[in-house]
Amino acid sequence: MDSPTPPIVIEDPNGSAMDACFTAFDKDGDDRLSLAEFTLICRALFRNDKGRIYDVPPERLQQIFEVFDTDGDGFIDREEFKFCWNRWIKTIVRPVNAFLIVDVQNDFISGSLDISNCSAQQKGHEILEPTNNLLDTVEFDAIFYSLDWHPSDHVSFIDNVKMRPMDESSPIDADSAQVFDTVIFAGPPPMKQRLWPRHCVQDSWGAELHKELKVVDNGIKIYKGTNAEVDSYSVFWDNKKLSDTTLNAQLKMKGTTDIYVCGLAYDVCVGATAVDALSVGYRTILIDDCCRGTDVHDIEHTKEKVISNHGVVVHSSEVRGMVEGRDRRPELGYKLAMELKNPDSALSQRNGMRPID
Repeated sequence: MDSPTPPIVIEDPNGSAMDACFTAFDKDGDDRLSLAEFTLICRALFRNDKGRIYDVPPERLQQIFEVFDTDGDGFIDREEFKFCWNRWIKTIVRPVNAFLIVDVQNDFISGSLDISNCSAQQKGHEILEPTNNLLDTVEFDAIFYSLDWHPSDHVSFIDNVKMRPMDESSPIDADSAQVFDTVIFAGPPPMKQRLWPRHCVQDSWGAELHKELKVVDNGIKIYKGTNAEVDSYSVFWDNKKLSDTTLNAQLKMKGTTDIYVCGLAYDVCVGATAVDALSVGYRTILIDDCCRGTDVHDIEHTKEKVISNHGVVVHSSEVRGMVEGRDRRPELGYKLAMELKNPDSALSQRNGMRPID
């Protein structure tokens, strides 16, 4: 049976905790860490809140080790360990967490685009209880609510399909197009567009957050889909990446490392947002039971895409331990190490560390 997770003390004003950690794992006392000794650090780090050790594949351990062995000599010396300690270990133990609740709006739950009418026949209102429970019981560092916020002439609305010329390559013409069809509008450049019922029109009842969703006082609302000419599934930017929302700037300002994503619809706006969070460089966690979607196959594809890009898919019951740094997933540790190699990554650019209480 695995032993309880050993304490990794980072709240240390005089800086001795880093040296103590290095010394504790430098088993042969040669003042440098070998891959075998670094593996022991990973066994201490990557455990759940019951003390069970998560397995890390040897090739991933090697890749992580190489990020911090900056001179490539096969060892991590004390100087190299400073980077490992300050930018990797401290983040894993004390992440800065944002909760992003995507498009929990009336139209998707009981209005014009009620997802229960889609092929998966999932009920949007079922996410309200577990989502509210997280808001009540988990101390996130920031909470965001996104809203689809479309003008009445939006390009995605089926009843607007004749407002714009079709490209000759479109498989369906305007007269034949039906809800959920994909057409190609003329450019430049030509634009592929899935057609939806009119939904979430600005200032309408359908665009309001559902009345049973808890909206916290310090929650931040992010509006998307406001440009009539381009759709916006992701909360980060529109589908053509012509313009971004304020989300990434606010995440960076707060020093965010981890983003927990949930909402509607799983395989559309939630999935697009999670994938973009990973591409920007955030450690990304998709909360499975706090999402509902439109198509079962597309939902599974969304999960696979998140996992293949080093995100994780969890149940809401697992979130608190992860937010509090007691359940530390190796997938997210690997993601962080790889992002620290990329100067354009949000995590690589992150300056501020979590303040010590």
